[in-house]
Amino acid sequence: MATTKVYIVYYSLYGHVEIMAREVQRGANTVQGVEATLWQVPETLPNLVLEKMEAPPKADDVVEIKPEQLVEADGFIFGFPSRFGMMPAQFIAFFDATHELWSTQALAGKPAGIFWSTGFHGGGQENSACRVQVNQVSIGI
Repeated sequence: MATTKVYIVYYSLYGHVEIMAREVQRGANTVQGVEATLWQVPETLPNLVLEKMEAPPKADDVVEIKPEQLVEADGFIFGFPSRFGMMPAQFIAFFDATHELWSTQALAGKPAGIFWSTGFHGGGQENSACRVQVNQVSIGI
């Protein structure tokens, strides 16, 4: 039986989404024939800003993904924090960097799902799902 590669690609500033990503991976790996791998999108904030925000260090056991690595996966689950219904700039920058994949439709037809976290009720959760769909549909997933 062939292995289905699922990439769980996430961004986590304070670690909450990372915890969720690890649980998503744990669950996905219980499905026979599925190999779920964690990936982080690159950080765009300078270290000085991260220190002032008191952000914990990034997980050292999860590699940063490059857009071209997406073609190796059979499907994706994207995770991110949401504020006012928006993905963070780090995730937007990552999706923006997939332009070459868009031009060749290298990801066309690959399934994707999402999960996200907000800090409070009414934080635009429903808009987060709509917003990320624009990026996903644009690159064919």
